[in-house]
Amino acid sequence: MSAKKIVLLLVIALIVGSFLVFDGEQYLSLGFFQEIYQQQPLLTALVYFVIYVVAAGLSLPGAALLTIIGGMIFGLWTGLLLVSFASSIGATLAFLVSRFMLRDWVQNKFSSYLASVNQGIEKEGSFYLFTLRLIPVVPFWIINLVMGLTPMKAVRFYWVSQLGMLAGTAVYVNAGSELGAVEEFSTAGILTPALLFSFVLLASFPFIAKAVMAAIQRRKVYQPFPKPKSFDTNLVVIGAGSAGLVSAYIASAVKAKVTLVEKHQMGGDCLNTGCVPSKALIRAAKTVKEISRAKQLGIDVGEPTVDFPRVMARVKQVIKEIEPHDSIERYTELGVDCLQGEAKIISPWQVEVNGQSMTTRNIIIASGARPFVPPIPGLDQLDYLTSDNLWDLTELPQRLLVMGGGPIGCELAQAFNRLGSHVTLVDMMPRVLPREDEDVSAFVMQRFTEEGIELLTGHQSVGFEQRGDESVALLEADGESREVVFDKVLVAVGRKANTSGLGLEEIGLELNPNGTVTVDDYLRTRYPNIYACGDVAGPYQFTHTAAHQAWYAAVNALFGRLKKFKVDYRVIPWVTFIDPEVAHVGLSESDAIKQGIPYEVTKYALDDLDRAIADSVAEGFVKVLTVPGKDRILGATIVGYHGGDLLTEFVTAMKQGLGLKKILGTIHSYPTISEANKFVAGEWSRNHAPQQVLNWIKKYHAWNRH
Repeated sequence: MSAKKIVLLLVIALIVGSFLVFDGEQYLSLGFFQEIYQQQPLLTALVYFVIYVVAAGLSLPGAALLTIIGGMIFGLWTGLLLVSFASSIGATLAFLVSRFMLRDWVQNKFSSYLASVNQGIEKEGSFYLFTLRLIPVVPFWIINLVMGLTPMKAVRFYWVSQLGMLAGTAVYVNAGSELGAVEEFSTAGILTPALLFSFVLLASFPFIAKAVMAAIQRRKVYQPFPKPKSFDTNLVVIGAGSAGLVSAYIASAVKAKVTLVEKHQMGGDCLNTGCVPSKALIRAAKTVKEISRAKQLGIDVGEPTVDFPRVMARVKQVIKEIEPHDSIERYTELGVDCLQGEAKIISPWQVEVNGQSMTTRNIIIASGARPFVPPIPGLDQLDYLTSDNLWDLTELPQRLLVMGGGPIGCELAQAFNRLGSHVTLVDMMPRVLPREDEDVSAFVMQRFTEEGIELLTGHQSVGFEQRGDESVALLEADGESREVVFDKVLVAVGRKANTSGLGLEEIGLELNPNGTVTVDDYLRTRYPNIYACGDVAGPYQFTHTAAHQAWYAAVNALFGRLKKFKVDYRVIPWVTFIDPEVAHVGLSESDAIKQGIPYEVTKYALDDLDRAIADSVAEGFVKVLTVPGKDRILGATIVGYHGGDLLTEFVTAMKQGLGLKKILGTIHSYPTISEANKFVAGEWSRNHAPQQVLNWIKKYHAWNRH
């Protein structure tokens, strides 16, 4: 630390220490200023001004009280003049101290504020600071400190703060001025219209300021796009996947006129290329495994023979059977106007489909996502597979290379391996399922290795080559090269939001660095009448999350002027449908460690469970994270037979605020797999048994035997 910083730190410490030791709050009181005001008005104003600047500059408590006192002593106009300049100068001093001296401390202490402030400054700069000053949601002193870490210049910070705080300062000073005018503090003296009005104004100011700023922001955003006098429809939903279908369903249920636009297939990826076909394929693969294990149950059967074309035909039949649930016919009967075609947003009030334009009061973007294909040299020269075109296969690949060790890669790698392919799974990460805890990944990797899947974790794909009839992947790991020969390659390294062709760039809608549409806590874009939900918005790309978001998007779009709802991500379950399943909700251990959240772990191994033993599925575990010393559930992970179904009990408990004691006290049928949840709660209870009380009870029973 430089000498200048040390000196400044000592000065600040001396002033703050003196303030605390010598009861500095007495100098922020009404009595102190009243004593000297009668004799020396100008001196009082100067002393008040200096004290206010110092208090604000050092982020000492009492700014609001000082402001009201200023109104009581000096009246409205003089008080407003003094407070306005003193608060702005003091805020700027705090800003400079933070920038020069307290950078690391403020970064660590207020990182959550800093992230949002930086984002706001990056987008709108001065207007964002003006909004923060006008609407006192973030405390005055925190704004000063956090802003010191942004690139904003001190001069701009000063004048924006001066203007932004002026209205709020006037309200507080006015309240003080009216209080100061009260001659007798009795019920009659206080309940005057002017004083009551000032208190009402003081209480309602944040809401008024928020409404004014929202109106200004709306006017600014919508200025290039005149609002139509009437609309053809209440809501246009772009995309008929899970998010779009639920949005349209809700809108039709509340009797809104809604138009649903889909350019491909109703049902989106989940029905046609994702959840439904993959689970149908996994079911066939699991049956192969069950047949091979029949001897363990005392049943002799021959080796299973996989007829791959019939397997894929059944997959398509499953899609066809579920298709009516998401069909145009069904949604038309529900009152939804369904259009087949490509939608383009012309303005916040106008959508074009197949060359035809319609006006709409609200828009929901639910266009989903598609497989991301990395730009690896040579990959574009191959007939590669993704989760989109995989279902067109009619011949089982003898050698399948799977790129990606996430949920999709793991599910399909295990399925194809069980159906008869020799599968090599490659991922640049050191383990598969990197979003899960290490013990989960270790369990899955051991299972995959036992089943014959070749795992090449920690390997990066650097190129592909076609050598005659053979396809070759070029890999690198720890500086060493490796080649893998394959017949087909499945790319499963992630998904990319579908935003191209929608006209988003033309109307200035922002995208996040990962390509998803930028939305706020209410799922609104920068245009308050345009929403986004599902995979195109993130942050979770699950079908059930898309449906969850769709409720918020639809309700906020249709009724947001009356009441808005922030989307709730506190309890989001996810399941990887390998065998055994991996299911997760809430915090994992790695999440808790990263976020610095203290926790306890309780674990129950399924090889102890009666029903699991009877069904020969006694493998895996249930792991629950709780608040130290308490039964409140922070998160749960299940690795085991039907883990996704078992997880629901923990999802419900977390959603409803129930702890492990409630699960322990719930009767679970015997023998069932669901008893595992009760037993892990029992483990927690045994670990937290009151030993002293048990010792006393033991002594009581010993005494009672005599």
